[in-house]
Amino acid sequence: MIDVEALTRLYVRDTLETHVLKGVTFRVPRGEFLVIMGRSGSGKSTLLNILGLLDRPDSGRYLLDGVDFAGADDDRRSAARNRKLGFVFQQFHLLERASALRNVTLPLLYAEEDSGDATRRAEQALEAVGLAHRARHLPSELSGGEQQRVAIARALINDPAVILADEPTGNLDAESGREILDIFRRLVGSGRTLVLVTHDRTVAERADRILVLDDGRIVGEEAAPSPAAGARSPAAGLA
Repeated sequence: MIDVEALTRLYVRDTLETHVLKGVTFRVPRGEFLVIMGRSGSGKSTLLNILGLLDRPDSGRYLLDGVDFAGADDDRRSAARNRKLGFVFQQFHLLERASALRNVTLPLLYAEEDSGDATRRAEQALEAVGLAHRARHLPSELSGGEQQRVAIARALINDPAVILADEPTGNLDAESGREILDIFRRLVGSGRTLVLVTHDRTVAERADRILVLDDGRIVGEEAAPSPAAGARSPAAGLA
């Protein structure tokens, strides 16, 4: 699903050059839960931004579902983001004055989808993450874990093949974090591909495979013990 070859990324500020990625190469097969683990400043968020078509490499190849996007124009990149990718971040990025349902619906409304169909799909996405009963609540009326589940539902609204997650449990307590990881395991079980970046070993061990990134390079790879999709998860029937 994802094929990265010799990616580099260089930032220049005044006369200072910072080599953030230094020839990163790896593959992610369809339906895998991959964690990219590294300390702060290792380059993992920059790498995730490139995978999400939010940034461009300076050199190398990035194939998403067989298509090379390293040199693609903005229109192609935007279309692929909307069609193939879903994003979940550490910060929930919810509109405080909009209900959970409205927050999930927004990507479709921005794309000028039919409002009735958008509402139906948003309701289905909230049901998939166990929050159908909270659809009319504002973010301020939801716990942190519930807000993150709203964000996951929003990421699912366009039925993406790939979910990209940046420290998605970083603002949550331990139990809420486990619930979010249970949902991710179910998403992978339904055939989606998940790439998650973290510095937390406990989170990484829920994946199928771990890549260790340090100073812009892949310095290690290991299989992670993956417990069965957690029985504690409130989510059911993710598709």
